[in-house]
Amino acid sequence: MKKRRNMKTLSFLLCMTLIVTMALSTVGCGGKNENGGAASAESAATSANNNVLGEGQTEFAFTVVDKDGNETVFEIHTDKETVGEALLELGLIAGEDSEYGLYVKTVNGITADYNTDGVYWAFYVNGEYATSGVDTTPVTEGDSYSFKVEK
Repeated sequence: MKKRRNMKTLSFLLCMTLIVTMALSTVGCGGKNENGGAASAESAATSANNNVLGEGQTEFAFTVVDKDGNETVFEIHTDKETVGEALLELGLIAGEDSEYGLYVKTVNGITADYNTDGVYWAFYVNGEYATSGVDTTPVTEGDSYSFKVEK
């Protein structure tokens, strides 16, 4: 009789523990941070802040698209006159001077050399293929610039 009573008490305690655990896990899985925003929005903002580079009054977006289509987005701050000057100063681009201007071979540490592998870095302004080189394109507040690997 005493054994049966102990089993009932133990079963009751285990059941209550299970109910409390389930209630706490349900409340804890809301995915909200202290400010009421979604946790994923906070992590996205944190990762975006990691790609803020430079110092200066003018701000523009810079995107790098590698040969696999992976995009890396930067927020650039500069006081330089041209996009090329700003990106060279930050070490985001490198290349060789040619009769047509700067021939960009490396962007964000990724090299694309037409003479070696048949691909090159194409320069875009606001999503359109640029009509001028990166070293002669003036920085315009709010514009977006990008380099994409193309064949």
